[in-house]
Amino acid sequence: MEQAMRFTGCTLSMHQCRCFEKLNPEERDYLDANSVWIKYKKGEMLCKQGSFVSHVIYVEKGLAKVFLDNGVNSLVLRIIPDGNFLGLASVSEEQTTYPYSSMAYVDSDIRQVDINTFRQLIKQNTAFAKEVINILSANSVQIYGRFFCLTYKQAFGRLADILICLADRIFKNNEFDLPLTRKELGELAGMSAETVIRMLKEFNEEGLINMNGKSIEILDYDRLKKISETG
Repeated sequence: MEQAMRFTGCTLSMHQCRCFEKLNPEERDYLDANSVWIKYKKGEMLCKQGSFVSHVIYVEKGLAKVFLDNGVNSLVLRIIPDGNFLGLASVSEEQTTYPYSSMAYVDSDIRQVDINTFRQLIKQNTAFAKEVINILSANSVQIYGRFFCLTYKQAFGRLADILICLADRIFKNNEFDLPLTRKELGELAGMSAETVIRMLKEFNEEGLINMNGKSIEILDYDRLKKISETG
């Protein structure tokens, strides 16, 4: 019997970056020599859509969002937590500009790797290149699922998706302090801040979550998961 695929609107891929493990000591030294480490404050831009690509960005510690922006509206594509890359879409020599923007959600430690160094490692180390391909593939699958959910799921399902995603994949705990504003949460779920506030209140009143300021605790994970899956 064919099993139906369950699409999730989660912005975070489960794929774990293991690129650096594939490098030998000499290659790691080469990578380090062509990297810089920078601390970004919450709200600072990591890269700007349309700007020239000079480096690949690796989140050592923190949380960032990747989004498209037309000057009026923005669409969040992914959330990047610790130990993940952004800017991999620009490793092709034909891609000279960033196709999206990125901003730090919280204070973050960022490693910038010279783009030509990164491309050289891809050329000379097949295991490293294979891992980069795996990451790009996982990112694509995750974004496809997210677009499906934003298109076909109802608002309650989309918000439940985001809460489950935050608990399972980012904080790895059913109780967490939300580092996002209601507006930012709305961007993730594809709805207005006012709608998010109203729905969070309903989730709270129905006993699905306990909300106290920025602190959120998922009380009925199974029910919230069902809402997430059925939309």
